[in-house]
Amino acid sequence: MINKSFDIKRRELLRYSFLGVGAFVGNHLVSTPIKAALTQDKIGSLLPPDENGVRLPKGFSSRIVAYSGQDLFGYNWHAEPDGGATFATPDRGWVYVSNSEMNKQAGGVGALRFDYRGTLVDAYSILTNTSRNCAGGHTPWQTWLSCEEVDNGQVWECDPFGNKAAQLRPTLGTFNHEAVAVDTVNQQLYLTEDEPDGCLYRYTSNSFNAAGHPDLDNGYLEVAEVISGQIGALRWHRLPDPQAVTTPTRKQIKQSSSFNGGEGIWYHQEVVYFTTKGDDRVWAYDIRRNELTIIYNAAFHILPPLTGVDNITANAAGKLFVAEDQGNMQIVVIPKQGDLYPLLQVVGHKKSEVTGPAFSPDGTRLYFSSQRGKTGKSEDGITFEITGPF
Repeated sequence: MINKSFDIKRRELLRYSFLGVGAFVGNHLVSTPIKAALTQDKIGSLLPPDENGVRLPKGFSSRIVAYSGQDLFGYNWHAEPDGGATFATPDRGWVYVSNSEMNKQAGGVGALRFDYRGTLVDAYSILTNTSRNCAGGHTPWQTWLSCEEVDNGQVWECDPFGNKAAQLRPTLGTFNHEAVAVDTVNQQLYLTEDEPDGCLYRYTSNSFNAAGHPDLDNGYLEVAEVISGQIGALRWHRLPDPQAVTTPTRKQIKQSSSFNGGEGIWYHQEVVYFTTKGDDRVWAYDIRRNELTIIYNAAFHILPPLTGVDNITANAAGKLFVAEDQGNMQIVVIPKQGDLYPLLQVVGHKKSEVTGPAFSPDGTRLYFSSQRGKTGKSEDGITFEITGPF
């Protein structure tokens, strides 16, 4: 029998694992190089819903930039908006790209272009006729990698400015893709897989172009093995059949480790962060140390501040922003110091999910969507912009 007093103390300790305080998960010690601190890093409590149904802290405001089906400059904003990212434009504006998670070749990627004042000036498609484009990832060479979340899913490299046709990148594997993050130091790509027994993958290029960017048509895919238990050092195994002609990639290497429903992934300062929705965890892989840890685990909270973990992003300061698939319909912040706290909450959208969080290039605006809006129907998605002192 577990001593209740000890168990409560253990749960409280685990709440601070992201701060670098040692904590045990099973028989494993969780630790990160981030220094522990007692101060809080909160923006403020959430106020009642604004006119757009969004609860925000004082000093923040929201606006709706697109509705699914809305005609914007001749482009009908897509249904089921999902993963997204922003890209700077030469005129000091930016583009926000957004996947469509529609099935049966009804998916793709749309783009919203803003000028330097934040005025929407154009909208267009950058990918069509694909299936369940869930998440993906931006690249340092200003492209968007859109991932198909189906058994034979592929990765498509898209031009956010709409000047070049999207290109299929089969060397990134054929599986139930979720998201991609690029390690800008080692020029490798990390990919998550949305399966209960999904894996963590890494792509390494055999060649580079004149700008030093990896060739996404000439490389190899590996799968991760946690050498002992659930956390700790990783060993990488090269996949014999990354395009999964005969056996699914997650079953090709007997030693590969499973992650329960891989979701969003993000790279920041030599650490890859990713989420798993099946067990409501946020993971951190320190590339330089080759060390995998769990920085958030809902199971160790009596009242979890974050559930339905999904898309993830970060700001320049290294704060993590995790979107909830249902849960409380919030974007929750994992700061470098202190407890988790909600940045925002969408009210009255119980059958939806928060998707596609991405900051504008200057970090002053945050974009995201309620994928199915108030009705829970695919055609009722809403895309928001938040401004404030992030």
